[in-house]
Amino acid sequence: MALYQSGEMYLETIYVLAKTENRIRSLDVAEHMGYSKPSVSRAVKRLREDGYILMDEDGLLTLTESGAQIAAKIYERHTVLTEILMRIGVDRKTAADDACRIEHVISDAAFNAMKQHLAQHTKG
Repeated sequence: MALYQSGEMYLETIYVLAKTENRIRSLDVAEHMGYSKPSVSRAVKRLREDGYILMDEDGLLTLTESGAQIAAKIYERHTVLTEILMRIGVDRKTAADDACRIEHVISDAAFNAMKQHLAQHTKG
C-alpha cells in the first residue's frame, strides 16, 4: 500500500525517537510532533494495519523492517537536504523546515545527485 507524506513523517519520528529512547509510545510521538493523541492513535492504527510498525501489549512502538527502511530513507533525506540548504546560507530552522517538506517529494535521482555533490564538496 502506498504510504503518504504524513505516514512517512510518523515513521521518521519513531525512527528519530528510537535513537535516544528505549521505549516509544504513541504519547511520545504526539509530544514530539505536536499532534493530538487521537490523531496519533489513528495514524498508529493505520501504520500497524499496513505493516510498518508493531505495538506490543504495553503500547510500545517499534518499526518493522519495511517501516525502518522507509524511516531511514526519509531521515537521510532530511539530514542531507538540511545540510545542503544551510551550506547555501539558509538558517538552520528554515533549512530543517524546508527539508521536511522537500524530503517527501524529491525524486531518488535528484536526491542522489545532491547527496553525491555534497560528498564531493565536503572536506575531511
